[in-house]
Amino acid sequence: MKKTLLCLLLFPTLAVAGVAADPVEAALAKGASYLLSKQAADGHFSDPQMPALTALPLWALSGVASDKSAREKAAAFVLSTQRADGGFYVPKPGRGGSGLGNYNTSVCLSALFESKLAPAAPLLKAREYVAASQLTGDDTLAGGFGYDRVSRRRYADLSNTAYAMDAMARTASLEELRTGGKRVDLDWAQALAFVENLQAKDGADKGGAAYNERTPQAGRATNRVGKVYLRAYGSMSYAAVLSMCSANLTKGDPRVRNALGYCSRYWSVEENPGMGRQGLYYYFDILARALHAAGVETLATPDGRTVFWKRELAAKLLSLQKPDGSWANDNNRFWEADPVLCTSFAMICLELCR
Repeated sequence: MKKTLLCLLLFPTLAVAGVAADPVEAALAKGASYLLSKQAADGHFSDPQMPALTALPLWALSGVASDKSAREKAAAFVLSTQRADGGFYVPKPGRGGSGLGNYNTSVCLSALFESKLAPAAPLLKAREYVAASQLTGDDTLAGGFGYDRVSRRRYADLSNTAYAMDAMARTASLEELRTGGKRVDLDWAQALAFVENLQAKDGADKGGAAYNERTPQAGRATNRVGKVYLRAYGSMSYAAVLSMCSANLTKGDPRVRNALGYCSRYWSVEENPGMGRQGLYYYFDILARALHAAGVETLATPDGRTVFWKRELAAKLLSLQKPDGSWANDNNRFWEADPVLCTSFAMICLELCR
């Protein structure tokens, strides 16, 4: 009885035959109906040139009761985009021939694994692609990942690195099924070094992380002694937490503690701290996956408030859902005007907030 009353106080209610339905499950069901209404006949969503935009709805739909045949069509479409090198992408010569291969492959690998609708062989090939895409060397980009395996310039960023590290950690058990060859994995120490390099060591941004050192999405800033530094912001700070947890660091590790400290100081479900509404739904998604991976249930803000993040994030997402069941951002940076993308992000979040 107390649990029911608490639910009624925290969330809007939906009356079904005189009984209050679980609002999160109701929102997920509406979101699933919306996504299924947008699936093309061949199984893809949004843009067939971007397999990740089909993989994300597949990932979201795999966490709820939904039409299995639709999920099978989506999985089949994603699998059809796999290239001989193991990557899931559509070649785009104008982009160096890769078609955002690292980004697409990492997202597709995670989604297919979570869907349980793909055989092991193509996923093992995808792991080979991701591992081979990690930058090596002795500069600060070593250990990281960019959008493309084939690129006109040496490049890596924390967003792509977080997706790659998460995908490889999430699917590590598949290596038990590999036969006739050496097990495939990342250089985790070098990946961690790349992440740590983007983490602020002191100042107001201590523990927070930037996108990369060359093209920081939130810009650069100058401190009071004239030193230029990378400006940390919300989604990348959670990407750092997820990356560290993917590398088997725990919330007790000083690096993770520092990152979580930044997240606590700048806690918000109203904006992507430092970026406003830019990338808001990506921020929600990476926040939920990072705190879930870290095993964190609450955050403590500087004013002494205890944040039950699942409760606050779920309530915010419920308030943002549109009547047709979708979510979308009015700021189109990072493609977030696409309701299929934002609905997928929102549903993955709500599944972790249950």
